[in-house]
Amino acid sequence: MKNVLLIASEAVPFIKTGGLADVAGSLPKYFDKTKFDVRVMIPKYTCIPWEYREKMVYKTHFYIDLAWRTQYVGVFELEWNGVTFYFIDNEFYFGGNKPYSWIHEDIEKFAFFSKAALSAIPVLGFRPDIIHCNDWQTGLIPVYLKERFSQGEFYQGIKSIMTIHNLKFQGIWDLKKVKDITGLPDEYFTSDKLEAYDDANYLKGGIVYADRVTTVSETYAEEIKTPFYGENLDGLMRARSNVLSGIVNGIDYDEYNPETDKRIYNNYNQVTFRKEKWKNKVALQKELGLTEDKGKFMIGLVSRLTDQKGLDLVAYVMDQLCAEDVQFVVLGTGEERYENMFRHYDWKYNDRVSANIYYSEDMSHKVYAACDAFLMPSLFEPCGLSQLMSLRYGTVPIVRETGGLKDTVEPYNEYEGKGTGFSFANYNAHEMLGIVNYAKDVYYNHKREWNKIVDRGMKTDFSWNSSARKYEELYNSL
Repeated sequence: MKNVLLIASEAVPFIKTGGLADVAGSLPKYFDKTKFDVRVMIPKYTCIPWEYREKMVYKTHFYIDLAWRTQYVGVFELEWNGVTFYFIDNEFYFGGNKPYSWIHEDIEKFAFFSKAALSAIPVLGFRPDIIHCNDWQTGLIPVYLKERFSQGEFYQGIKSIMTIHNLKFQGIWDLKKVKDITGLPDEYFTSDKLEAYDDANYLKGGIVYADRVTTVSETYAEEIKTPFYGENLDGLMRARSNVLSGIVNGIDYDEYNPETDKRIYNNYNQVTFRKEKWKNKVALQKELGLTEDKGKFMIGLVSRLTDQKGLDLVAYVMDQLCAEDVQFVVLGTGEERYENMFRHYDWKYNDRVSANIYYSEDMSHKVYAACDAFLMPSLFEPCGLSQLMSLRYGTVPIVRETGGLKDTVEPYNEYEGKGTGFSFANYNAHEMLGIVNYAKDVYYNHKREWNKIVDRGMKTDFSWNSSARKYEELYNSL
């Protein structure tokens, strides 16, 4: 039996701000329980809903030194969906109404979390063979493990993995302050370790000291070795390429299942979608005040409204995208200029554009189920989960060929009758518009072909099962 402790800053269902939470919360239950005991550790934020906090069982508490400070560490435990979760408690760090705050506060918060997590392991009654760290918030764990903990007999031979969910976020702060916060000796702050461009960089520390480095798709693992995608760490990624691999994320196929989903108007599956799926469209049109027409080509966009998601391309050709034979449904929040842009087009084309500038899990499911196509023209996309959800719901993805989008959406080939979606290569608004128009042409004029694309998309398997097997291979190789 191999023991694995997956440490992250968030996990569903307890706390979620992005895809990392889906991975940390959903992946562990898909491992082969006869060979792997995978448990999860996250902070015990005060903003975790009370329904979960009241069920947590107190295990123990102790105090640790964080450089010159002495801090309380509480350890709580909760079993959820057959997986054991541990929570590190300290209200000074994990209070407040959201998990992350200003970067200077987060830098100290996650230095504390990294050291507390390692210090707590001996009292859990669970000795991991592998510690699986995620993103910059846990970047100091491999560093502390090598620097002081591995001298202790208990920790000898424990291996570490660093998974990068988005290289853009690295945990960068002033070098002197980080030395003061972490208590790490000076020799750790050189350019081949934690120092980067005169600052300290948590993620870099994790990448340098971990035994293996992974990211969330094979293409992204290659892309981050180049200056364009490498976020100033491309040299390090090339240097560590012998231990770098990409494993595509999955989605929870129980949670995202059009046949049983309680959140959508009308259930359907891969056999019945031709007769049943349109009912979701008409119901959504009614709810959002759009023209009710089951034949109208409806495009969905559920996203953080930021440049990374390719919204500057959308902004450039928005008038053409909102042609009379199209309906466009947007759900999400983000940069003010994009929020206001979509509100403007909602006002301008009221019967065919619906801007929903908020986020709701219920509404996102309705959009996945109702739309014909799903637009995702990202500038970069480490993995992306929305295109996997849209495939699952028989909504055809239109994506840019980058990162996980390239790995998961097979472009439609009308000559060979293949493909599960539509894609374009260059980051160019008119190239995107061209492929949207091509998709629209197939939808209106080659309906049988369109239905075959939907059919192939719904048959693909991007559940956690296949990802879990790859993680098992990685754990075995260590």
